[in-house]
Amino acid sequence: MKISLVGSGRVAFHLGKVLLAQGHHIIQVYARDFEKTQKFAEQFQSKACEALREFQPTDLIILAVSDSAIAELVKQIHELFPETLMVHTSGSTDIEVISHVHKKAGVFYPLQTFSLERDVDWQVTPLFVEATNKDDLAILSDLANSLSNRVYQYTSKQRLSLHLAAVFACNFSNYCFDMAKQVVDKEQVDFSLLYPLILETAKKATENDPKQMQTGPAVRGDQNILTMHQGLLAQANQDDLKQVYQILSDGIVKRHHSV
Repeated sequence: MKISLVGSGRVAFHLGKVLLAQGHHIIQVYARDFEKTQKFAEQFQSKACEALREFQPTDLIILAVSDSAIAELVKQIHELFPETLMVHTSGSTDIEVISHVHKKAGVFYPLQTFSLERDVDWQVTPLFVEATNKDDLAILSDLANSLSNRVYQYTSKQRLSLHLAAVFACNFSNYCFDMAKQVVDKEQVDFSLLYPLILETAKKATENDPKQMQTGPAVRGDQNILTMHQGLLAQANQDDLKQVYQILSDGIVKRHHSV
């Protein structure tokens, strides 16, 4: 498939790499930062464009950009290519941001956390596709199946629930890891000692119902430990961590002990 890629962030980088690796052609790349655009184009063996008007016709236009940038780009691209299938890669943005302007609209959302420093295992990464007509949905499904073994046709509402859940499962959990590191760093304790615990916790959560796997002083109702922990955080002037500790502990108690 001949593809135009808009964006120069982490999603654009990883998506471009896997598309190229699976035999698709990134014909051209555009982003606001032309220096980044040039680097991406070199890696993807494609043309770097300083403006959207430099684009040539392709089979698909992928908007791998921030949610706030999608609407304006849709308007600009529609004026240039009103008959070309256009998709965004956002988990939280409705397909209507494209479809209310552009009739051949779709979504191509990978449910994954992306970092430039780490490779992505696309075969196990869930990919969610949506389109305004059956033919385009089939095209996007075929494209997704060329990248991943886990392809789903979800609505914008379903995808939004996944994106919200992902914030809890990924972003918030990573912040908890960060807070844990702050606690041990305060006493010059090696954070890597927690690695087996972190990995086992994630493993249990993916193999069982997380609610049934809950452990710790809050689920046990051990108020002495809860009070002691909060006292330690207060003594260390880590009031932000103390507040989060209280909120999460209260949430666990409510989840497991409310009638």
